[in-house]
Amino acid sequence: MFTDKFQQIREALTYDDVLLIPSRTAVEPREVNVSSNFSRHIKLKVPIVSSPMDTVTESGMAMAMAKQGALGIIHRNITMNQQIGFVRRVKREETIVIRNVHTVSPETTIDDLRDIMRTKNIGGLPVVSGEKLVGIVTRRDLDFAGKGRNTVEDIMIRKVISANDNIPIEEAVEILHKNRIEKLPLVDRNGRVVGLITAKDIRNREKFPEASRDENGQLLVGAAVGPFDLERAQALEKEGVDAIVIDTAHAHNENVLNSIKKMRKLVSVDIVAGNIATAEAAEDLISLDVDGLRVGIGPGSICTTRIIAGIGVPQITAISDVAEIAAKHGVPVIADGGIRFSGDIVKAIAAGADAVMLGSIFAGTEESPGSEMIMNGRKYKAYRGMGSLGAIQTGISDRYGKIGSNKFVAEGVEGAVPFKGRVDEVLFQLTGGMKSGMGYVGARDIGELKTKSRFVKITSSGLRESHPHDIRIVSEPPNYQIYQV
Repeated sequence: MFTDKFQQIREALTYDDVLLIPSRTAVEPREVNVSSNFSRHIKLKVPIVSSPMDTVTESGMAMAMAKQGALGIIHRNITMNQQIGFVRRVKREETIVIRNVHTVSPETTIDDLRDIMRTKNIGGLPVVSGEKLVGIVTRRDLDFAGKGRNTVEDIMIRKVISANDNIPIEEAVEILHKNRIEKLPLVDRNGRVVGLITAKDIRNREKFPEASRDENGQLLVGAAVGPFDLERAQALEKEGVDAIVIDTAHAHNENVLNSIKKMRKLVSVDIVAGNIATAEAAEDLISLDVDGLRVGIGPGSICTTRIIAGIGVPQITAISDVAEIAAKHGVPVIADGGIRFSGDIVKAIAAGADAVMLGSIFAGTEESPGSEMIMNGRKYKAYRGMGSLGAIQTGISDRYGKIGSNKFVAEGVEGAVPFKGRVDEVLFQLTGGMKSGMGYVGARDIGELKTKSRFVKITSSGLRESHPHDIRIVSEPPNYQIYQV
């Protein structure tokens, strides 16, 4: 019986075990289209997603990712209300027409107005009396309120320029420019405020034409939930989240599968389930009508699942096995973990993935929530696994489970990664590497990369040969610096 187990052992490969073979090509990197699906109904211009980790993705990261055509998944190691607040902040960052407009009355006190602007992060509010628009008040009016002014009526602008609700965007932009105003309230025929267009949103749309946006012009954002947290999933959908990402270390679990089945009936937004590493898991999750599969058990730089539990499948093989099933059903695959270089992204997609999820590379950026530190004269940012003791003890995450009331078996570590600058700079280098790799293969888009690519297995000597060697490096290009850990 035991001998049979070893006779059935097959070889499994990861990123450092393979290279893609260059082909004769007429494709130039600048001609390559890297757009791909994250889930059934979400297509990204840049198929890169930031991981739902508490040292990687909160609202700042999610906004930065979406503006560049990628996507951020807000972590769940916080309260439901905190997570909802992050989602709300992303959705309000950029839109064409704000529909749920916050308003104040002329009788609202200056102190209350200041609190509303601070807590809601709003720079200006329409003033309504009854239901009709009677004025507008901005942060500038508040800054110059002076003494003796106690209510909104004392500082508001009374001559408000407004427009009908059905005004074309082009006309709205013309009104904003012509009158040099920042906010244009939209009113119905009874004078009630039904929307708001801001100059900031118009500028953002022009500045980030490739941004990931929903049908209302708002930035896309995803959020992680526990496999059993149905209430959180429903609350996030109500807030406008675009995708729910099931966040558990082992999704091929009977209890998890039963809970996902319930969640699918309660929410209509895309559900991405994971993590998994086998074709069998893919079959079972797809049967529950999920919209995406998250692949990776143990490949992350801060994950210790493979050495603590002895479990896992090397990532290239795991991606390939899952993708073979997922492709038959039109379900996108997200490769999660183990990616250290842009070349690894090309390999992951060539193996069958539709998008990749990154943690450590983004943890060192300006937009990550990790704390900063200086070590040996160099700037670093904190990065930890969601299975680390710190994440388990300080947060509410149950991603890896808890054994006993006060004792934990950690499946992750805590550390630091070098500071890498802004997210947009990192994404530029990553997508540039992707386009270069696709040019070598002769692939004009993601679909061609999957069908045209051919792998070759390499030895440890081949791996050493692949990296800079036999030289003392004195100058490194940005696209090599960002990968250093």
